[in-house]
Amino acid sequence: MPASSGCRRPPGRARLAACTYCPLGGRRLREAEAATTGGVSTVAMRRRRVAQAQQGVTTRTAGLDGVIRPRPERVGGKDRQDKKRSFSKGKTASVAQNFTDYKSICEQYKPEVPEYFNFAKDVVDNWAQSEKEGRRLSSPALWWVSEQGIQVKWSFEELAFESKKAATLLSERGGLGKGDRVVVILPRIPEWWLMNLACIRIGAVLIPGTTQLTAKDLHHRLETSKAKCVITDSALAPVVDVVASKCPSLELKFIVSKEPRESWLSFSNLMETASPEHTCVATKSSDPMAIYFTSGTTGAPKMTEHSHVSHGIGLGFNGRYWLDLTPSDLIWNTSDTGWAKSAWSSVFGPWSQGAGVFVHHMPRFDPKLVLETLSKFPITTLCCAPTVYRMLVQHDFSSYKFQSLKHCVSAGEPINPEVMDQWKAETGLDIYEGYGQTETVLVCGTFKGMKIKPGSVGKPTPVYDTQVIDEKGNVSPPGTEGDLALRIKPARPFCLFAQYTDDLERTASTIRGDFYITGDRAFQDEEGYIWLVGRRDDVINSAGYRIGPFEVENALIEHDAVVEAAVVSSPDPIRGEVVKAFVVLAPEYISHDQEALIKELQDYVKTVTAPYKYPRKMEFVPHLPKTISGKIRRNELRKKEWEQA
Repeated sequence: MPASSGCRRPPGRARLAACTYCPLGGRRLREAEAATTGGVSTVAMRRRRVAQAQQGVTTRTAGLDGVIRPRPERVGGKDRQDKKRSFSKGKTASVAQNFTDYKSICEQYKPEVPEYFNFAKDVVDNWAQSEKEGRRLSSPALWWVSEQGIQVKWSFEELAFESKKAATLLSERGGLGKGDRVVVILPRIPEWWLMNLACIRIGAVLIPGTTQLTAKDLHHRLETSKAKCVITDSALAPVVDVVASKCPSLELKFIVSKEPRESWLSFSNLMETASPEHTCVATKSSDPMAIYFTSGTTGAPKMTEHSHVSHGIGLGFNGRYWLDLTPSDLIWNTSDTGWAKSAWSSVFGPWSQGAGVFVHHMPRFDPKLVLETLSKFPITTLCCAPTVYRMLVQHDFSSYKFQSLKHCVSAGEPINPEVMDQWKAETGLDIYEGYGQTETVLVCGTFKGMKIKPGSVGKPTPVYDTQVIDEKGNVSPPGTEGDLALRIKPARPFCLFAQYTDDLERTASTIRGDFYITGDRAFQDEEGYIWLVGRRDDVINSAGYRIGPFEVENALIEHDAVVEAAVVSSPDPIRGEVVKAFVVLAPEYISHDQEALIKELQDYVKTVTAPYKYPRKMEFVPHLPKTISGKIRRNELRKKEWEQA
């Protein structure tokens, strides 16, 4: 096709009769049967009930001591044993593709860290070359679906081609280079993935942000990070303009929009003429690659700095072993683009394995649309926060068939065992938990072939030497609660964050002896499984008993009346402090007698866990305070309780 026709496809790519090329070079196909977006759920209804529960049924649960014990049938509950959809039969979902068992993972994992490394050049471009040479099928590296059903499919060859154009644009038109800090705040659109690779190619430091940021949040991040450039869309550009004058380091603004805006450069328009000829900047493994603002569950967000290898190579472990991906897989991670979890499961983890990344641009979360999407597209791997799974299992699965889905993972917060039971009953698939932080890659996890202990985050990965330690920095024996920590001496792990940028004091505060302190309280059982108790500040000390919030929350959410729960300490004149639960009720329970319902919930918790852990105080609320990344702000609830006292 002549250049004058406007086609921007990569050289050598044949034009398909059924496709047109967008200005960014990806095939945009509109399917005739594209499903329209359904109504938006507010407080999701509890999942459907069966008329009567079978008699004599018990389920099993694990307490924080790791002991599996029978659990009485739920109030208003149902028999979930062997309740698998017919489409799940015969699946080999539990069979790993990249390893045989946990022991083999520990034996296989021996990463090499070169002096120079650049993910765009050394990984993405290598997969692109494999496609050109026919060593990898030209399947989508990125498969994007809009709210209206429009699709973009980019192979690795196309992804490399377009990201080189974006890199040329940032460096030549924007004057950006190695070490410059670039704030990227975009929704789930293809340009977000291009910006990740473009920044890596030019050696700039990527600073992702969620589109939910307020003007105050945005001002804090732009000023604190000393960002030279911001890249966003037309929705957030006016907010940037409000605070830009207060950010002296900000010199450049790119808008991802066809519509011009005063004092902004149009990325979309400039990409049409940008050159794909770009030489990747040589980046040392230790050079800063990205800065992630933590979600700030216990204070103001911190700037967490990662090098080119801490995520570029470190997250390869996640992709190979926890996500268990191969080039034939397609993963859907529902995380927002502003979270570090997107780096885990939407960029570095999948692409390190040559797998495809699926994206559905849903402006608002819609559980029904998620289930429809899993049925319609060949998604093999699903990665969701616990909240998403909790909302999904409240829906009727009878009309959905997930014929391609074979692996499900969760991270962000501990997932409730009851939700895991419900999900497996409906799909036949286990949910494999992972634990990590913005500062780390995968610290602990459950892997295919491993016995799953509901309530545990699995076993430590070989990426770190993970221990539970006491206040003096000594390793605690099994069954003893302490601080979850990662050994950093004699050598600091390459896949641990480098520092809290421009905050030496805060960085130093995370070190105790030979260890980095995660801030989470936990214990390890005799089989090596890690059990989280809660954030260090979240643990409740009532009359000498130490009570973690997660176990009580798990017990509450098993009851049909409870949609969500958060547990914190509350002052008490006799016990010092007691357990208080903030509970979001299912709609059908809102009109119930509150005193009677509180008593019912308290009694239920006593049957599920140790009686002394039950919430002596309870308050029903319409919603729980959460961070931008969706984590419950227990510190805010705790502060409210103690200030009122």
